[in-house]
Amino acid sequence: MTDIIELLPDSVANQIAAGEVVQRPSSVVKELVENSIDAGATTIKIIIKDAGRTLIQVIDNGKGMSEHDARKSFERHATSKIKSADDLFSLSTMGFRGEALASIAAVAQVELKTRREEDEIGTHIIIAGSKIESQEPISTVVGTNFMVKNLFFNVPARRKFLKKDQVEMNHILEDFRRIALIYENINFVLIHNDGELYNLKSSNSMQRIVDIFGKKYQQMLYPINVTTEIIKIKGYIAKPETATKGNTTQYFFINGRYMQHPYFHKAVMTAYDRLLHPETRPSYFIRFEASPQTIDVNIHPTKTEIKFENEQIIWPILSTAVKEALGKFIQAPVLDFEQEDLNIPTLTSDTKIKAPTTHINTSYNPFHSSGGASSYKRTTPMEWEVLYKNFNKSEEREDVSQTEIYDSEENSIDIESPIFENKCLNTCVQYKNKYIITTIDGELVYINQHRAHERILFEQYLSQEKEKRKVSQQLLFPEMIELHEEEVMIMDSLMEDLSYIGYDIGEFGKNTYVINGIPDNMEQSLAMKVIQEIINIAKTEEKNIKTEVDEFLAETMARSTAIPYGKTLSEKEMQDIVNQLFKCKNQNYSPKGKTIIIKVDEDEIEKKFK
Repeated sequence: MTDIIELLPDSVANQIAAGEVVQRPSSVVKELVENSIDAGATTIKIIIKDAGRTLIQVIDNGKGMSEHDARKSFERHATSKIKSADDLFSLSTMGFRGEALASIAAVAQVELKTRREEDEIGTHIIIAGSKIESQEPISTVVGTNFMVKNLFFNVPARRKFLKKDQVEMNHILEDFRRIALIYENINFVLIHNDGELYNLKSSNSMQRIVDIFGKKYQQMLYPINVTTEIIKIKGYIAKPETATKGNTTQYFFINGRYMQHPYFHKAVMTAYDRLLHPETRPSYFIRFEASPQTIDVNIHPTKTEIKFENEQIIWPILSTAVKEALGKFIQAPVLDFEQEDLNIPTLTSDTKIKAPTTHINTSYNPFHSSGGASSYKRTTPMEWEVLYKNFNKSEEREDVSQTEIYDSEENSIDIESPIFENKCLNTCVQYKNKYIITTIDGELVYINQHRAHERILFEQYLSQEKEKRKVSQQLLFPEMIELHEEEVMIMDSLMEDLSYIGYDIGEFGKNTYVINGIPDNMEQSLAMKVIQEIINIAKTEEKNIKTEVDEFLAETMARSTAIPYGKTLSEKEMQDIVNQLFKCKNQNYSPKGKTIIIKVDEDEIEKKFK
């Protein structure tokens, strides 16, 4: 009987390993930039073409490699970071497994140029699919220059499943920001398709945040700083009123490494309890410093999941630090030090402090006038009878509850709109100002009033948008909106679609746009909110937002203008909601896919009475 187990060739083993390490172009950027940081680079330049499909180039001024190290660096598990298993628990570098370069070289065409300062000549290596094609000396500057071309050229299936360029570039930008935020002492340059996206100079942590995300962050962050024997925590948290829906800037770092930690995230959110609007999340940039012996970074291939030895102890420390910052800065008075007549008195040892005194006028009588009158007297009769002069008491009043109009025009239902033939003529009852109870075709049904109205408005808005181009209303005072690089790319791709639905948007300097006009009959605050939500969806959802702008706008407007929960409805209004709901193409679900109607079978009712 022949043996059936064989050892895999190195080329195949490297491709399998690459499946974990090199998931997409952003993985290559992350690994190469981290190697540059470990090499002591103070300037790192990243050049991307076609979102990394065609080219990923990382150039640094680090210490470089010798000819022998350059060749050996492409071998699996080749690393200078650890010598024994004990070293795994005292790591102070970014990379350590020795898999990155071998995995990248297995699925791409790689070109390396490197030189140390003490060497006169550098090394030039070309590798394709784990096979070394050439190695020769070269004249080059001190540092390392990696060029990764045609990623997944020998794994067509992997290349086929890469997302569109915008999505892949968003992943690259996110990994770039995670590194640039924590290493503010390094100069970073990021270029995509010959256009410079970032040019970050060495700075402090606050300035680096502002350089990446925009000047608005300078006014919306509170510092936190706490030091204990177990952990040191510092960074910034955002004001509660700046919290947003969808994608937010939330970053944890441990010992110079980005991490994801749902447990600590919950601690931060607990500190914001009752300070946030529902469904919104605040930004934060929080750094942890702990002994390497108390954490384990080797539990996930991407090294973003970190295990702490004292998680349950760190939780209250983190939550208390955030609460303290919120309490200190939310209530703190603001002094304008640029005010010319600012006069702050100083206290010296000779300053005499007087106790405050209270003066009481014992002769004051609030029931006596200043003229000395002994009592209050009305000099002009009210003549209440005049109000009822032409009032006919026998005339019947119209029942106000049956013609009640909503508080605002945008929350109203058109009660005069045509109703389809099989309209609801049965009695409707409102339950807890949230549900409408009625019978349809002899069956008892519960209808969620907010979701029902949202579905009605959604289909109305969508129909209007598809029929004609929307009119734009010009703003008396145009709005300015500042975006960071990832959002600029999205805005540029959506400009034409936004103009079609009524937006008048123009460029106004680097990363800044001016909103001159908004869709007609839309509130200015809602119009600005819609733009930001469209951008957030484009960042977080891997779908073509351009083809769904009309639907998204209709959904946002419907959600914002539908009648709220807790609104008391007359029976006429409830019947109109039911009738208009059953005219919709989809009566069962809201635009977000939530249930609108539930019915109660007669059998279920009978069971309750047995």
